[in-house]
This record gives sequence, C-alpha cells and structure tokens, in this order.
Amino acid sequence: MTATLPTIKGKFGPYGGQFVPETLMPALAELEEAYETAKADLDFQARFEHLLKTYVGRPTPLTYAGRLTKHLGGAKIYIKREDLAHTGAHKINNALGQALLAQRMGKQRIVAETGAGQHGVGSATACALLGLECIVYMGDVDIARQRPNVFRMQLAGTEVRPVSSGSRTLKDAINEAIRDWVTNVETTHYLLGSVLGPHPYPTMVRDFQSVIGREARAQILEAEGRLPDLLIACVGGGSNAIGLFHSFIEDQGVEMLGVEAGGSGIQSGRHAARFAPPPANGETGVEAKLGVLHGTKSYVLQTPDGQIAETHSISAGLDYPSVGPEHAWLRDQERAGYTYATDDEALAGVKILSEMEGIIPALESAHAVAEVVKRAPAMPKDSIIIVNLSGRGDKDLDTIMRELGTGVS
Repeated sequence: MTATLPTIKGKFGPYGGQFVPETLMPALAELEEAYETAKADLDFQARFEHLLKTYVGRPTPLTYAGRLTKHLGGAKIYIKREDLAHTGAHKINNALGQALLAQRMGKQRIVAETGAGQHGVGSATACALLGLECIVYMGDVDIARQRPNVFRMQLAGTEVRPVSSGSRTLKDAINEAIRDWVTNVETTHYLLGSVLGPHPYPTMVRDFQSVIGREARAQILEAEGRLPDLLIACVGGGSNAIGLFHSFIEDQGVEMLGVEAGGSGIQSGRHAARFAPPPANGETGVEAKLGVLHGTKSYVLQTPDGQIAETHSISAGLDYPSVGPEHAWLRDQERAGYTYATDDEALAGVKILSEMEGIIPALESAHAVAEVVKRAPAMPKDSIIIVNLSGRGDKDLDTIMRELGTGVS
C-alpha cells in the first residue's frame, strides 16, 4: 500500500471512479487536466501557498491541551487548530485551491453545496477574493440551524439557494448543485467541498487539505521529537480527516481513527455512521452497502429496498449518507479505523473542551473530541494523540444552547 493512490480514473481499490452523465465527462476531463498542470506549475503553487500564509493564516497552531491531558490522566493531547484558519474551519483550504483552478480555466461562475455552512462560507470567501460569481445550495433544515453562516455567505456577495427536497440537508444540496452544473457546464465550475464525487474530486480535495497533515507532522516533531501514536478526526465526507491522515499513511506506527456521527444511536437507525455494524436484530433496516452516490462508488447508508437512507446528526456537517472512497479503502486495508460518537457524546465533547481549554469546537469536531475522552485515559502517559479541530463552534451556539441550556455549569 502506498500514498500514491488513486490509480487511473480515481480508483481506490474498488471505490471511487466516475459515475456521471456524459454531459459532465468533458468538464471532468478539463478539470483533471487543469489540476495536473497546476500541480506542476510553480507559479500556481507559489500563489496558492502565498494566499494560505497571508490570507488563510497558515500554518495553524498545534496546541498542547495540558489541562485536558491532566484531567483525563492518560496520553498527551495536542489539538490541530483548523478553527483558527480564516472563516473558522479547514474548508477554506480546498475552497481557495479550487477557486484558483476555476479562474485558471476561465470559469467565472461557481456553484457549491454546504451542510454546516463552513464550505459555503469558504467558497463565498474565496470567490469574493478572486471576483467570481458564487451560488451555494443549502438544505432548508441546515439553513435554519446555521443562520450565522448563511448571513456570512450573503455578506460576501454569494447567493444562497434553499433546497426543500428530500431530507433538506447536505445530500439534497449536492443534488441541486450537480443539476446546476450539468445545466451550465460550459461557464460553471462545481466547487465540491469534500473528498466525494467523481474523479478527480476525491484526490484533488485531499491534496488541497493535506496541508493540515504536513503542518501537524512538522509541528509534533518540533514539539515532541517524534511522531504521534494516534490521530483522531471527525468524518462526514471525510476531508478534514484525510487532510490530517495523508502525511502519515506510510507511518505504520501511527494509528488513524475517524469518528462518524452516531446520532441518536445505531439501534435507533437515526445516525450517519456508515462503518458501524448494524444492530444484530436488524430492526432499524438501515445498513451501509456498496453503492454509487453523487458520482462515486463507496459505502452508502441504504434502506432494505436499496433507497438512500435518511440520516441524522446534531451536526449539520456529518449527516451525509456516504463517505469518501479513500476512507473506504483505508478501512479495507486496516490502515485506518472508524468509530462513532452520539449526539450526546458530541455535546459532552463541546462542554469538556470549552471548560478545560477555553476552546469551543464545532459540533462536527466535538465528535472527535468525544473519542479523545474515551481513548486518552487508557493510553500510557508518554503516548501522544493529535486531534483535528476541524472548525470552531460559533456557528453551532444556538444548537448548543438549546441542547445544554444557557446555564451549562
């Protein structure tokens, strides 16, 4: 196994590929060629790196969580602070990279999708910076629970188009963004936000996000003189996790763990844990099976009759019914493990990190924090965990206050 995957046409073993209408194949070929050329273009790379440094604010810090470490009584815990990137999440890394590519291809119109709103804000921000038209599709449910991010997009000059079909969340927003792209493919670039979709998106998004892992690797070597024992990151589509994992894939001594949305619990059927085994009695009828969704082959939560299952998470960014193809492949290879945290565990993660370190995590990131709380006490005190804090919790304060109450002490 090497870190050079995917193979031709974006195949990670049996996963990935291109499953799209013929009308989109020329656009994908154009995008792949543009990206391959840009990777070899020193001027493009220099401009991207310059903007990451002077606009995004990279490198983001690696913070030692001393009080949380002492409280849990086990492994040393470091936090990779993507919450401190401009716009408050890791999504800006990929949004800026793809917006530069769109400009390079002469595409002046951008369509994007968003669930938690962070990719939408990142896309709106990058388009404002580069003078591109931006339309973001967002489900009605997510608009209601992420109002601050909707306003941030609109302030940046982006049109936010509500989606009222299906579950009215991320899956349905992607559907509408793809429909728009098909209709306007000559003038429009689809700025996909995660390691999903048809090739080259899973690879391209991973590469733009891999700055997270490159920085974390250098930072932990400087801080501790060695690599970590464990990496933990939340997994919706999987971009922040693969961004952290990618630079460590060849280091077999570094365990990698992705945390999915356990929602109301696996037994309830109201979750988005694609890799969790279904309940033994099979009562929920929801099971992840190999399937095709939004142009790529991966595990997809399905009903017994093969329909896409309705998902649930307290987090607007983790309730996607499928998962990036590289994550499916890493799991098959037993190179990465995957678990889940419930809504209640994520809320507890928000509370403990806020109280112990003064850092309010996004509800997505709080799923990873919840796993740290489980794992750290059982590890030796000289072991090291890096948890990726993919975003800050400002956008989720309404939900957090509603669930925890205004008096949380």
